[in-house]
Amino acid sequence: MSQERPSTVYYFGTCLIDLFYPEAGMAGIELLQGQGVRVVFPQGQSCCGQPAYNSGYRDEARKVARAQLALFTEDWPVVVPSGSCAGMMKKHWPELFHGTPDQARAEAVAGRVWELTQFLVNVLDIRLEDKGEPLRITWHASCHAQREMGVVDEPKALLRQLRNVELVELAREKECCGFGGTFAVRHPEISAAMVGDKIADIENTGAKAVVSGDCGCLLNITGALEAGKRPVRGQHIAQFLKERTHG
Repeated sequence: MSQERPSTVYYFGTCLIDLFYPEAGMAGIELLQGQGVRVVFPQGQSCCGQPAYNSGYRDEARKVARAQLALFTEDWPVVVPSGSCAGMMKKHWPELFHGTPDQARAEAVAGRVWELTQFLVNVLDIRLEDKGEPLRITWHASCHAQREMGVVDEPKALLRQLRNVELVELAREKECCGFGGTFAVRHPEISAAMVGDKIADIENTGAKAVVSGDCGCLLNITGALEAGKRPVRGQHIAQFLKERTHG
């Protein structure tokens, strides 16, 4: 383990998990609690500010992010079940608040942010016992998780602990699924072409399920799978791990 094991962590649930994948959020909490960690979920949390930030609305993004800063006052790790939101908080909050009275606070919180799988592997050194049936899956890595948080090997390390799970990697793993937040709205044709490539890559693995750590990607990928009536299901890694290890 590269970090001292904490007894308490904050959990930032993200707005997409709150609205679309609450079961994944709860699964992440239960995985942490299963390691003997107390999880504190500030009830006032909402969004990290990324949608406004990526659209160029910095003042609006600061307003949203500032409300989150006030919630994480203790010196505890902030665990986030999303590489995208974790990247916003860790990499962009210091820039967003640079030169403002909140700069020091933003930098302090950013320094304590961890993506969930990164925390489970590098801090908690979690060990998993697979209780599920044999299953072939593939892994979709989000752009922000890879490029901003440096999360590449950790999710695969967790999945490879599951003795009845066969992980088949995507041939074009580093390519974007086409979601990109507002990109999918502003450039729907390009987005559709990109997710089409991603679906073809997934199908070529012969996997029955695609697992990811970002709900925005899952919304896009599972939407395309369902629209094409493909028999592959999509699932957040936290929920997948919980189901496999809890029987």
